[in-house]
Amino acid sequence: MSKESSIRYVDPGRTRPIRALPFFAFRQAFREGYSRVHFKNDLLSGIVVGVVALPLSMALAIAVGAPPQVGLYTAIVAGFLVAFLGGSRCQVSGPTAAFIPILLPICLNQGLAGLLLAGVMAGVFLVAMGLMRLGKLIQYIPHPVTTGFTAGIAVVIATIQIKDLLGLKLARNSDHFFERIHDMWVARGSASGWEFLVGAVTLAILILFPKFVTRRIPAPLVALPVAAVSAWLLSRSFPPFHVTTTASKINGIPQIPPMPVVPWSLAGPKGQPFHLSFDVIQQLVPGAFAIALLGAIESLLSAVVADGMAGTKHDPDSELIGLGIGNILCPFFGGIPATGALARTATNVRNGGRSPIASMVHAATVLAAILAAAPLIGYLPMAALGALLLLVAWNMAELKPFFHILKVAPRNDVAVLLVCFGLTVVVDMVYGVFFGVLLAALLFMRRMIKLTRTRILSGSHPELPRRVPDGVFVYHIDGPLFFGAAQKAMGTMSIIADKASVVVLRMEDVPDMDATGLVALESALGQLEKQKVLTILSGVEPQPRRLLRDARLKEQFPSLRIRPDLMAALESAEKHLALRASVEGPSRPHPQPPPTVA
Repeated sequence: MSKESSIRYVDPGRTRPIRALPFFAFRQAFREGYSRVHFKNDLLSGIVVGVVALPLSMALAIAVGAPPQVGLYTAIVAGFLVAFLGGSRCQVSGPTAAFIPILLPICLNQGLAGLLLAGVMAGVFLVAMGLMRLGKLIQYIPHPVTTGFTAGIAVVIATIQIKDLLGLKLARNSDHFFERIHDMWVARGSASGWEFLVGAVTLAILILFPKFVTRRIPAPLVALPVAAVSAWLLSRSFPPFHVTTTASKINGIPQIPPMPVVPWSLAGPKGQPFHLSFDVIQQLVPGAFAIALLGAIESLLSAVVADGMAGTKHDPDSELIGLGIGNILCPFFGGIPATGALARTATNVRNGGRSPIASMVHAATVLAAILAAAPLIGYLPMAALGALLLLVAWNMAELKPFFHILKVAPRNDVAVLLVCFGLTVVVDMVYGVFFGVLLAALLFMRRMIKLTRTRILSGSHPELPRRVPDGVFVYHIDGPLFFGAAQKAMGTMSIIADKASVVVLRMEDVPDMDATGLVALESALGQLEKQKVLTILSGVEPQPRRLLRDARLKEQFPSLRIRPDLMAALESAEKHLALRASVEGPSRPHPQPPPTVA
């Protein structure tokens, strides 16, 4: 055996023990060498990202029905822990807009206590996913599914922001899309021109500042202070002017750091006491699983983007474990579920962050802002925060890939995209992803069925190495023999069952066989044996061979023969015919059907 042929590829992620998964990115960064220059770059980048995360974290917490400080606590605790424990060098974690459609219904139905408890449960799911090494499976989710549910989430986020952007006074908070649209239409008379003006100016600065001024300074660092100062000046100098601020809506932000708290001791739905029970946990399981699934998808996709921008390589299982531990511990400090934030991660990379230290500095920056400037944060207008999230939703929608799929993709992919998008908007993300993946899998199986072909060869067919005697048919199966294609492939054998003395099943082009394929093969072999037709399997690949051995096929059908290749199978067929002729005498030749393709 040559040296090259003896080398086996070993996936380091599969051979590394579980205890080596936590702290992967942190250890990797220091193993490669960490200098003063690296620390300086991480420090400056972390400060910039922390300032960007400050208004976003508050806006995202308010959007899910929680106090704004809850979003800040999430950025602090989860941002620090996930960076320290996870598997991505440049990832920045915290509350994200993608969670809004999932967290809002939980908060409305179970209160803040139920929301935080769901976060703990989601963290447990994430750790389990990492321990089971499921990180790489995320890449198998079809692109139309991710594009569809991302666009659907963006639509939901955008509709939620209309209320704050227009200053609407809604009679209730609904978690259903069409009910929300109906409630806003009913409350259209309460719209405020001042709120819309503040929101429109903020949105204009957010869009135009990076285009016409500079991209080096994040636009929210300019737009939100301008909105806050302008609203304060106008309210002091022009009495008719009035807009809702974070301070007037939720009594401002406490000037204290995240403190330990028992999640289920907080308020339940509508401010009522929360009663922890097994029934409540059962009710939270679907939402917690949705949080874990979306958190895993978004975090790992963000890590892939960060790797492309920074030239690093993340470990998906380590990232899931770090994300899970962060989500387990974060609610015990008053934080909501967190995941990798693509926009903040990209800002980190663009500003020079190259190790988890940058994300940890980002968490410290948010903490410092709470301790030093909490009263000032209360002047931020809600319309300005709504404008910021509206832009986040626009960037999240990925309209270009969405319409590109609609324009050029096969109809199957278009159907998956629209189903996933529609269900995400109308029902929720869990149904969108579940039925999107299910539909994609069913359509994929239908395509695979078409790829499995069968051919009946006899006589002097050009695909045969030599002419075969009368009564010998070569049945060539080309493609996997799984539950979608098995009945079709084996059913075609009925064409030759009553005309053959020997059937050679040529299987060197069958790379895989499942249980349904085995049952279909057993049924065909039983039919052939009843008609006293000898069956020879040739060129059976390793996976089908193991399956046939475990099924004890030779014991079920004693006359069955298995040969390594077609030539050996044909020799066995000729010997069988010769032996049969010597015992029974010459028989009439069988009519030869024309070669068929199925």
